[in-house]
Amino acid sequence: MNHHLQRLLLLAGLLGVAGLGGCAVEPWVKPYERERLADPMMQFSRDALADRHRDHVYSVREGARGATGVQGGGCGCN
Repeated sequence: MNHHLQRLLLLAGLLGVAGLGGCAVEPWVKPYERERLADPMMQFSRDALADRHRDHVYSVREGARGATGVQGGGCGCN
């Protein structure tokens, strides 16, 4: 039984060290690589204004506000 407990503790320690390895301070994306990520081709949608309008209409229709970052809500009078 003591042998099984040692293996379990060793496994738990290895998993803990592997989990802490993901908490590195250095960013994965280097500053010179961020230019490529800011390219409009990397956006989910091509029309950001239409997306904001669609989010506003959705939030007004649902009567909720604040969930998607769109200001306002209710009757849509603005």
